[in-house]
Amino acid sequence: MIILGAILLLIGALVGIPLLTTVGGVLLVVGAVLLLLGRTGRAVGGRKHFF
Repeated sequence: MIILGAILLLIGALVGIPLLTTVGGVLLVVGAVLLLLGRTGRAVGGRKHFF
């Protein structure tokens, strides 16, 4: 999710499409939050690990 967000953010910035930039930023933040919660051992959405 983090990689997809970074790719969409980069494409949106280079091409100049604000929608891609926004979606990429949201995916990047959500992916980072899920990564941090998973690394601390906290269950997210009923799952201990996200693969």
